[in-house]
Amino acid sequence: MSGLPSATKRMFEQRLLGRTALVTGAASGIGRASAMTMARHGANVIAVDKDGEGLEQLQAYIESQYGHCIPLKADITDEPSVEAAVQEGVLQFGSKLDVVFANAGINGTLSPIESMPLEEWSRTVDVNLKGSFLTLKHTIPFLKIRGGSVIITSSVNGNRIFSNFGFSTYSTTKAGQVAFAKMAALELAQYHIRVNVICPGAIETNIGDSTEEKPEVEDIRIPVEYPDGSQPLRKGPGSPREVANLVLFLASSESCHITGTEIYIDGAESLIRG
Repeated sequence: MSGLPSATKRMFEQRLLGRTALVTGAASGIGRASAMTMARHGANVIAVDKDGEGLEQLQAYIESQYGHCIPLKADITDEPSVEAAVQEGVLQFGSKLDVVFANAGINGTLSPIESMPLEEWSRTVDVNLKGSFLTLKHTIPFLKIRGGSVIITSSVNGNRIFSNFGFSTYSTTKAGQVAFAKMAALELAQYHIRVNVICPGAIETNIGDSTEEKPEVEDIRIPVEYPDGSQPLRKGPGSPREVANLVLFLASSESCHITGTEIYIDGAESLIRG
C-alpha cells in the first residue's frame, strides 16, 4: 500500500466507510477506544452510556478528528431507555445500522455465594446479561434491513478462568453472554447478521470502579501462585486500543464468515490461570 496515493490509501484503510455503529459503554475504556477506532475507519457512531459528560468528551473528539457521533445517555437495564436511545440514534443516521457493539458491563460485588446480597446479584445480572439482551432486541430490526455485525463483550472469567474468587455473579453473566451470542448467531444468520463475542483478559480500563469486594472473600480464597508476568506475551495488562482493533475486525467485512464464535484477547493469560 506504500505506493498508493495518500487519498486512495485513506479510503482503503476506512473499513467501515458509510456504515453506522452503535456502541454501549462508550464513554470509557474498551467502548471509548472502539468508538474512536470505528470512527477513524469511516463509521458514523451512536455512543450510548450513562455517563453524559464522558459521552460529550467522546463526541467532541470524534467530530474534531473523524466524522459524526451521536451521544445518547441511557440506562441499558431499562427497556424504554434502551429503545428510545436506539430509535433516536438510528433515525439520525437515516435508519441505517450496520454494527452493534454490546459492550457495557460491570464487575459488581465480589462475595462468597452464601453472603451475596440478592440485590447485588441482580444488579450485575441486569447490567451484563439483561443489558446485552435489550441492546440486541432493539437493534435487530434495523440490522435486518441489510445485515450487519454484532459484537458482545464477555470475559475470560466464566469461560476460561474460574480462579478469581468472589466473581460467581460476574463469571455467570459472562458465560451467559457467550451462550446468548451463539443462540443469536444461529437465529440471525438468515438475515446476514453475524454475532460474535470477545473475551478480554486483564485490560487497562476503569471497570474496577464498579467493583465492591466484600471482606468475606478472603475466607474462600485459595492461594494460587502464578509465574512472573501473568500475561505471557508481555508483563502487564493489554490496552483498550488493542481490543478495539479486534472489534474493528469483527465489525468489518474482513470477518464475513465468522459468527457464533468467542475470541480471547488476553496475551495467553487464561492459559496459565485457567
